[in-house]
Amino acid sequence: MSAHVAIVTDSTAYLPPRTMEHHGITAVPLTVVLGDQALDEGTEISTRSLAQALQKRRPVTTSRPSPSLFADTYREAAEAGATGIVSLHLSAELSGTYDAAVLAAREAPVPVRVVDTGMVAMALGFCALTAAETAEAGGTVDDAVAAAEKRAARTTAYFYVDTLDFLRRGGRIGAAQALFGSALAVKPLLQLEGGRIEPLEKVRTASRAIARLEELVADRAGEAPVDIAVHHLAAPDRASALADRLRERLPGLVDLHVSEVGAVIGAHTGPGLLGAVVSGR
Repeated sequence: MSAHVAIVTDSTAYLPPRTMEHHGITAVPLTVVLGDQALDEGTEISTRSLAQALQKRRPVTTSRPSPSLFADTYREAAEAGATGIVSLHLSAELSGTYDAAVLAAREAPVPVRVVDTGMVAMALGFCALTAAETAEAGGTVDDAVAAAEKRAARTTAYFYVDTLDFLRRGGRIGAAQALFGSALAVKPLLQLEGGRIEPLEKVRTASRAIARLEELVADRAGEAPVDIAVHHLAAPDRASALADRLRERLPGLVDLHVSEVGAVIGAHTGPGLLGAVVSGR
């Protein structure tokens, strides 16, 4: 990564650790509150522990990083030689993370551009990766922000969940609550739209919903060069099978990532989540 532009994101980007290390990307952790314990996502709580807690109906909530944590991160980047910082975060419609970063940026020792990508999970991760690659090539802060925003405009995320219970409880489904009402037996497909998780379609069975998810991804990808991420929570076989099918049918596929979501997203979607991110090159 350029010695002049540092890239910061948050723990919901779900970039592979090796990728983050290679590109020098720093992720500020969100907090997961499990019972009376406040734990950092990515280091202090495993997805297995989260899934077990959700299945047992234990209370799980999430919270944004503190502005002081962002301030520490920006100061450390400046001390390491950065003369500018690009800080890219999950949708402000879903979390106060962006607002916390904005507060910290005002007091940072070097200029910080904070970006609400409107994305989440690897939809955010692809934006951060593009910003880092731009900085590595000698790009300025403005160049890195422009590249990330362009990538976000070419990125779509779809989600299948076994039940809407977790999203309803967390208030994260927006208009979906009115659309689906009490029809929780329906298997919903959701889409990240305008920074919010919105209803897309409702399907009668899980197998049909997952098949439809595959079709949506294939239609969105077309034949153009794309990166794909397949996410899951406690559903590794589903994720692996979907990834295999996508590899076979996407002629423009460049990279495909398969990963389990972290505790923050998992707390709001519940076990059984299957998600797919389509990001145009």
